[in-house]
Amino acid sequence: MIVEQVWTGNAYRNFNYVVACPETGDALAIDPLEFGKCLAMAQDRGWRITQIVNTHEHGDHIGGNKGMVAATGAKIIAHRNAGGRIPNMDRGVGAGDIIKVGVTVDLECLDTPGHTMSHICLLSHTDQPALFSGDTLFNAGAGNCHNGGHPDELYETFDKQLSRLRDDTLVYPGHDYLINNLHFTLDREPDNDVARQMVHDYGNQDPAEALVTTLAQEREMNTFFRLDSASVIARLKEDFPGIGDHPDARTVFLRLRELRNSW
Repeated sequence: MIVEQVWTGNAYRNFNYVVACPETGDALAIDPLEFGKCLAMAQDRGWRITQIVNTHEHGDHIGGNKGMVAATGAKIIAHRNAGGRIPNMDRGVGAGDIIKVGVTVDLECLDTPGHTMSHICLLSHTDQPALFSGDTLFNAGAGNCHNGGHPDELYETFDKQLSRLRDDTLVYPGHDYLINNLHFTLDREPDNDVARQMVHDYGNQDPAEALVTTLAQEREMNTFFRLDSASVIARLKEDFPGIGDHPDARTVFLRLRELRNSW
């Protein structure tokens, strides 16, 4: 499997992706808002984009569909419940469905509600797995739930699915929010030395050559995976004294998500 991360350079800081089969040259575009950049990159490498996957229905993820389809005839794939919000969808998928790219790439669909209720992530069946996480999981952060989602569902997605993935899983999110999210981690957990070092190391990174984290790294510096941290809980009690000394993980997650909304 070959993965190309395409930096859009737009105000929303979107990442698009092109995933290719090295044997056949068939390729899949994930959330190709800047379809021209995705198409040019694929053409330069001799790939044929035959499929589009939208992780969810928001405009900054489906806005390039029309242009990509016009240029390539690619089929549009998304959550089976998103058909009414994603025009001209060809295939609706759910948990466990496999999207094949050429003859070597299998991408498993994970049903991951929270940011929206019709959100999917893609997990590669490769020796080193990769997760294309859309707006569910960001580097050092978690998606918001403002436009059609729910924080309880997002917690369930983190707890029942993302937290159980392998440590070496590569994380390919829908946006570059790394540094801002790391600062939130340090606001909530001032003694997180891993997050502090990452701000130092990547504070001036070029998003066109962005760090690709693993879930092992996320577990060390992403507040939304650190729900049992004594430092996180102590800081949280300052804002929500009613949570007590030993809040459950759901309470910690929901309060963190609430704070992040206005941070």
